[in-house]
Amino acid sequence: MHYLSPKMVCETKIVAEDHESLSGAKKESVLVSSAQMWPSFGGPPPASAPQEGEGEGDGEEEGEAAPPGQEGACGGGGFIREFHPSEQEVARRIFREGILERIPNTAFRGLKDQPWTQLLYGTMAVMCFVVTKSLLLTCCLPIFLMGMRYYFSRKVILSYLKCALNTDMSDIEQYYMKSPGSCFWVAVLNGNVVGIVAARGNEDDNTVELRRMSVDSKYRGKGIAKALGRKVLEFAMVNNYSSVVLGTTAVKVAAHKLYESLGFKHVGVVEHYSLPGMTHSFLEQMFFQLRYHRYCLQLREE
Repeated sequence: MHYLSPKMVCETKIVAEDHESLSGAKKESVLVSSAQMWPSFGGPPPASAPQEGEGEGDGEEEGEAAPPGQEGACGGGGFIREFHPSEQEVARRIFREGILERIPNTAFRGLKDQPWTQLLYGTMAVMCFVVTKSLLLTCCLPIFLMGMRYYFSRKVILSYLKCALNTDMSDIEQYYMKSPGSCFWVAVLNGNVVGIVAARGNEDDNTVELRRMSVDSKYRGKGIAKALGRKVLEFAMVNNYSSVVLGTTAVKVAAHKLYESLGFKHVGVVEHYSLPGMTHSFLEQMFFQLRYHRYCLQLREE
C-alpha cells in the first residue's frame, strides 16, 4: 500500500480544512466529506473581545506567523498537528492520567454491568448476617468488598500502564512517526498540548486502529476528543484504508457515545477481558472484571 506523508493529514485546520495541502480532486473530496461529518473544537472567535478567562490566540503574538509545524492553527486557539519528539513527556503524562482514571471507574462504575458479581456480593452480605447475626459487620462488608475491588483494579491497571509506558509510549517518534501507515497527533489549545491520539495501520486486513486517545481532564467538554478521532478517520481515508477499528475497556457511557457520534458501530464485546499483568487468581477474578468493547467504522467496501 502507498502511504502518504503524515504531514499531509496532520497539519490541517480544525475549523476550516486546508484543501490546498492535498493535491488532487479525490483527496480534496475526502477532506470535504470529513469536515462535514465531524465537528471541530476551538471554533473561530467572535468579533467581540474574548470572554474573561479565555485565550485570545494560539500562543503566537498577534500578526506573527505560526511556528513551523503549527500552520494548522485556527483563530479559536485549537488545532491538531503531528507529534514532535519534544512533546514525549507531556504526551506520556496525558496518557498516564487518562489511564489512572480507569481505576475508580473500573472498580465502582464497572460493577453496574456485572449482574452476577452483584448477586455474589448480595449473597455474601446475606450469609454474613445469617452467620454473625451482626448488623454492623453486614453493613461493613460492602465497604470491604469495594475496597478489594479498588485494590485489584489499581494493581492490574498500574501493571498495564507500566507495560504501555515501556512499549509504544516509551518512544512515540520511533513507534508511530517512523512506521509506515502510522501516525501520532497532539491537540494544542492556547499553546498547550491538551490531547493525544495515534493511528496504527494493519496491511493484512487493510484497517487502521485508533489508539491511545486521551484528553487532559482540564480541557474536556470542548470537542477535542471528537476532533482527534476525526483526524484518525481522515488519515485512514486519505491512505485508502477500508475501515477504522478500536477497542476500549471504558465504562463511562460518554466514551461510547463519542465513538458512535464519529460513526463507529459496536461490533462485539469480550467478557472477562485479560490485561498484561493479570494473574487470574480466585480473588482477582472475584474483584476485578473487564469488558472489552470492539468498534468498527467501515469506510469503503473491499
